[in-house]
Formats: sequence, C-alpha cells, structure tokens
Amino acid sequence: QVQLVESGGGLVQPGGSLTLSCLVSRSISSIYAMGWYRQAPGKQRELVAGIRISGTTNYADSVKGRFTISRDNAKNTMYLQMNSLKPEDTAVYYCNGNVQGLVYWGQGTQVTVSS
Repeated sequence: QVQLVESGGGLVQPGGSLTLSCLVSRSISSIYAMGWYRQAPGKQRELVAGIRISGTTNYADSVKGRFTISRDNAKNTMYLQMNSLKPEDTAVYYCNGNVQGLVYWGQGTQVTVSS
C-alpha cells in the first residue's frame, strides 16, 4: 500500500503564491508518473500538471506559465509551485502516483483564492 499526503493548501489573495507538497510513503525514484489534479465544487476532477520519471512535465493550458511541478526523489516528495493565483484556481488539490500500474491518491488539500 502506498500513501500520499498533501500539504500546503490554504487561503491566499488573488495574485498570491502557494506551494503544495505531496509526501509519499515509499521511494518515488522509480514511480513512472505522478501528477496534481484539482476538483472545484460542481466540477469534474481535472489534471493540473504531470511529471514523469524522466523529468518531462505537462500542464493544463489554464495554469501554463503560472504553476511548476517538480519532484525531489531524495525526500520522496512532489511539489506544485503556484504563482499568480486566480479565484478560478480555487479547488481541492490532489496528488497521485502510478505505481506498477496501480494509481494511488492523496486525501486532498483545499486551496482558496479570494480577497
């Protein structure tokens, strides 16, 4: 069983920044793909950013140029640096990882962008 625990969410004003962390209960150096998703009230969960074992990244169009995904294998942690936050970024953010064909999810962390 693999556990993922998100942290770093909170309330931030428009234009502000937050960094989310996803701590994994095992080494992530061999996890092929990891990602950040979000789900706003009344909407479907959507991919925000993904990162592969090679370091290749991909982003939703709505966050390109504002968000940066990264992983620190030594700390078994994945990050999402979020800058220039907008009210429409408000959602519960989830991290996930694909471990040998099984997909694991964290419990989510709330991000609220409001003045």
